[in-house]
This record gives sequence, C-alpha cells and structure tokens, in this order.
Amino acid sequence: MRKIISILLLSILFSACKSEQKQTPERDGYIIEGNAPGVYNGIRAYLEVPTDRGRKIALDTAIVMNEKFVFEGKTDYPEMVTLKVNSARGEISFVLENKAMTVDLVDAKNIQGSKVIGTEANKALNLYNDKSNELTEKRFGISRQLRSVNKEDQNINVGELESALSDLTNEMKDYPFKFIAENKDNIFSVLLLKRLSESKNADFDRIESTLNTLSDANKTSIPATILKTNIQTKKIENNAIAATQIGAIAPKFSAPAPDGKLLALDDVKGKLTLIDFWASWCRPCRKENPNVVKVYNKYHKDGLEIISVSLDGTRSQKDPKAAWLKAIEDDKLTWNHVSNLQYFNDPVARSYNIKSIPATFLLDENGTIVAKNLRGDALEKAVAEHLK
Repeated sequence: MRKIISILLLSILFSACKSEQKQTPERDGYIIEGNAPGVYNGIRAYLEVPTDRGRKIALDTAIVMNEKFVFEGKTDYPEMVTLKVNSARGEISFVLENKAMTVDLVDAKNIQGSKVIGTEANKALNLYNDKSNELTEKRFGISRQLRSVNKEDQNINVGELESALSDLTNEMKDYPFKFIAENKDNIFSVLLLKRLSESKNADFDRIESTLNTLSDANKTSIPATILKTNIQTKKIENNAIAATQIGAIAPKFSAPAPDGKLLALDDVKGKLTLIDFWASWCRPCRKENPNVVKVYNKYHKDGLEIISVSLDGTRSQKDPKAAWLKAIEDDKLTWNHVSNLQYFNDPVARSYNIKSIPATFLLDENGTIVAKNLRGDALEKAVAEHLK
C-alpha cells in the first residue's frame, strides 16, 4: 500500500512539474521574434529610441537570417520604440517591455502597417491606431468632398459637410483622452499621454489631470514619474516664454556679483537696460562683446545700463569663477555682472528660458521688454531709438 501511495505522490508531483513548465515564466528581459519574408540575409533591423532633443538613436540591432530576426535585451521600464529595417521604407512604433513579442512584416519593401503583438500594451496600441486611422481617413474623405464640391450644386449641402468636418476634428482631439479613460490600467495610456505632451500645442493641464485618473500602478510607474517631471518643466518653460515676450514686464532677479554680494535687476535699471546672457567659454559671445562695449561707451551717459548674466560653470571648467572674472577683464566689460556659475541651470537663465547664448533683452525704464536678441548694428540702432 505504501508503495502504491508513493507512486501516486510521485505521479502527482511529476504532473505538477510538467504543468508548471507549460506556464509562461516571467521574463528578465525582452525578446522580439520577427518574420521577414522577402528580406535578404544580412539586412540589419534596428530598435530606436528618441533622445531628449528629438533625435533617434539605436537601442538594439538584429540581422535578418533565413527571413527571420530576433532582438533580445532588457529595458528599465516600458517605453515607445521604433523598429526599422535597412532595406524597407517605413517604421513600426510599439511598446517595448520585458516580455515576449512577435512581428510579421507585411511587405519586404515597406513595413509601415506591420504590428507588434504579444503584450496587453501593444494590443491597446494597435486598437488605438486602428481607430485613429479610421477617423483620419474619414476626415480626409470629407475634406476631399469639400475641395471638389461645386458651390452651385444644389444636391450637396456645404454647410453640413463643414459641420461634419468640425465635429470630426473635435472627436479626433478628444479621442486619445476617451481611450485613456477606458484603459486606465494599461501602461500604454501613460505612454500615450507622453506622446500628447510632446505635441506642439499640448494641453498640459488636461494631460496632468488625466494622468491622475489612472490606476495606482500606472500613476506610480517610472514612465508616469518621468512624464510628471517633464510636464512641470514644460510649464515652467512656457511661463518663462510668456514672461519674456516683447511688451511683458521682465522677470525680476538677483544673483551674486563678482564680490559675492547679491545684485538685483532693480538695483541697476536705468533709462534703458540691457540684460546680456553670455559666458567666458562662448565664442559668439566673446566675438560680440566688443560691439556691446562700443554701444555701452557711447550711450551710458544717456541712460543705458547693462547687467550681464554669465552662464559659466561647465563641468570642464576647473575654476569657472576665475574664467568668468578673467573674461570680464580681458574684454573690458565695465558694467554690472552676476552669475550663479551653474551653466544653463542658472535660475536667472531658466526664468528667461535661455536655451542658447548670446541672448539679450532690452528694457525701458519701467522694466518692460522692448526688444530682444539684438546683436551687431541692430543693438546700437535699437538703443539709439529708445534713448531719443
């Protein structure tokens, strides 16, 4: 009897092991198996990711052999990537996760329209793209009708077509948010919000409020945390852009002068004030400095004041303060100077949304920005005009 029981127990354990082996284990990385009918051996396929500056760089590379290719690796968190094949036009965007995925290329010469499958995120992405394409085609159809319609044709109601086009445009604008509301647990919703945040006319308030409606797992995910940070950065940039338009009151600031004491913009404002962003390492700035010196020497007696904000403080500078002070002396910049020595992270530069230097802002006696980014003869002409 004991022998029979032992045999039964072993059978149960063996069955359990076999059953466990059949289950798909959690992966420690991703594997993407591609079928590429018609693509020659040796052709390279690439996974690309966008950089902060919008360019794309290769994340992974695979070589087609016997009309197949495989990508294997590991990603720190789910993200949108692009698949390209050297011999084919088009590209495939999909969600890269540490899971198993497959892709069948629909055409050896143009892979546009191929789909990556195998995860819930990519299932959602494919559904979203299908509906978006359907709406886009519908909108193009109505637009074509409007372009080709004969205004004198009594059988076509132009007003109805224009109304339908307007309704469809609004539907397309709202569709991403409607889709996200129906897929709060899917990580693709976070990545879709990220895509929306990168559009030219992004509605950051709506994107942020929508992000807060997602599941707890999605709200606390790494992509969501990155997105929240990016949104706040974009809001600060947009506020800085608005605050530094011509006609706006220039943002107030104070920063350390060469002697270490704080110097405020209000302390140096004259009848006309030039805020000059520069750095000792900036060749265009140093090349422009003689012109600024000439303008200052000519118009300082008439009420022109200058405050230069240095963006010294690069990692390559052993002593950024010494380099800053030497450049002031060498270029004979005999006006007011401040710097936090924090490169482009300087809080003054950030409040003025400075992305490149030299950059200048010309203020009237009330602190209103009357001109900006003036160099050469244009600077002297503007100063002369406003000091008449």
